[in-house]
Amino acid sequence: MKTSRILLLGFLVLTLTGSHLATAQMPDLKRGSPVPTLAPLVRQVTPAVVNISVHGRVREDNPLYRDPIFREFFDVPKQLEKEINATGSGVIVDAQRGYVLTNAHVVQGASTVQVTTKDNQKFSAKVVGQDSPTDVAVLQIQNPVGLQAISFGDSDTLEVGDFVLAIGNPFGLGQTVTSGLVSALGRTGLSKQGYEDFIQTDAAINPGNSGGALVSLRGELVGINSAIISPAGGNVGIGFAIPVNMARRVMEQIIATGRVERGRIGISLQDVQKGRNGGAVVADISPDSPAEKAGLRKGDVVTMVDDHPVRSAAQLRNTVGLARIGQELKLTVQRNGSLSNVMVRVAPQQKSNNASTSLIQ
Repeated sequence: MKTSRILLLGFLVLTLTGSHLATAQMPDLKRGSPVPTLAPLVRQVTPAVVNISVHGRVREDNPLYRDPIFREFFDVPKQLEKEINATGSGVIVDAQRGYVLTNAHVVQGASTVQVTTKDNQKFSAKVVGQDSPTDVAVLQIQNPVGLQAISFGDSDTLEVGDFVLAIGNPFGLGQTVTSGLVSALGRTGLSKQGYEDFIQTDAAINPGNSGGALVSLRGELVGINSAIISPAGGNVGIGFAIPVNMARRVMEQIIATGRVERGRIGISLQDVQKGRNGGAVVADISPDSPAEKAGLRKGDVVTMVDDHPVRSAAQLRNTVGLARIGQELKLTVQRNGSLSNVMVRVAPQQKSNNASTSLIQ
């Protein structure tokens, strides 16, 4: 029986835990020589990371409340709500317009949102929109003045072993910086939502860090911290961040329309067999779909999308699902030992009562 559990980190908890960071061998420093430090980088990026306080109400999710006999017998209202007071983190990505990226679970049920900057400025903010399948939300600070944003990095260029910083508001203590490595890429299966491509890191992440920044040594935002696996509610060196490329695509749709429209091309996918470096195999094609019209065939291996390598079937599904409706994607396809490019136009997701997500939608 598994004892570990996955935690979404938006809510304040009251237990503290220690953490450790394996460090490389210290250089032989002479008296008066410069000491290696990340302090200049930290000073550069931390003003863009904010604390988020949320007040609101959420619906009680007790299965008994959904039982009509139970509700009638105990005179339970159709919808029971509880008051929430939560804290999390966020990242300023547009200082002029006041846009802040965070996790959807941080602001779920929020009626009021307060953003506090590193220099203790407090702002009211509104929720522009949120997308639960990717756990991304966008806030907008009201009357933004004196803000500093962080630059976007390219999460597709990350490699296992890259150094990263995690910055956020663990346990409501205030802004905290930890460091570590990219431990793995393309992690999936942490929830039932399906739109996952997590960066795994051993940088210490704890409850309250949700929505905070995962930063490269170039001082660029490469991920939004989202979840941990933990047996006891604290950090054990297994944390997960949403790649910033995914979060940015979600953010752009939310800002433009207030919501995310899922795209589809009409194929189901499988990971390639072991021993091959990435890619996704076309397992089936829907009749009269954009994929069929573009000439894709069952058994094709998609190796790249718009010249970006495809690591897995899940990654390709995410890319198509978050593409703009009507956008053309260039798929690099391997068929019978040769490579060719296929242009496929993304169509709207079809309405269906089937809960299956095997077809890209």
